[in-house]
Amino acid sequence: MIHELRIERLIDAPVATVWQAWTEHFAEWFVPRPWTVEVVEQDLRTGGRSAMVMRGPEGESNPSEGVFLEVVPGRRIVSTDAFRADWEPQEPFMVRIDEFADAEGKTRYTAIARHWTVEARDQHAAMGFEAGWNAATDQLEEVVRRIAAEPSVV
Repeated sequence: MIHELRIERLIDAPVATVWQAWTEHFAEWFVPRPWTVEVVEQDLRTGGRSAMVMRGPEGESNPSEGVFLEVVPGRRIVSTDAFRADWEPQEPFMVRIDEFADAEGKTRYTAIARHWTVEARDQHAAMGFEAGWNAATDQLEEVVRRIAAEPSVV
């Protein structure tokens, strides 16, 4: 049985723009404000390291490290915190799947959190998954709109 939480959003921009916002502007949208994220490393390739520190307004600090399991440019990013770099196992919380699909010039964006147990899923839900991931996706859309409005350089 899959223990997952998910959000889906139709974003009014082509996949290439949403992909660019997700990959090149990660720190601008990944955590809901007033939280911030310090990107230590995002080696966006299969087997690459993902390391960051999420910081809260009261001085909270939440480091997170994992690896990318699959990266298909413009389509899919799969990551997990079950491993550190060099495939060093660590206590897992989830597998994250971000999918980008063309929907007649717009992007069907899906973000999925898959957990090892129902307890971990329920803990994530109680932590505010729905509100937090939706707020982050709102911020992703803000970045998408800004990129789309920027004059193209020829």
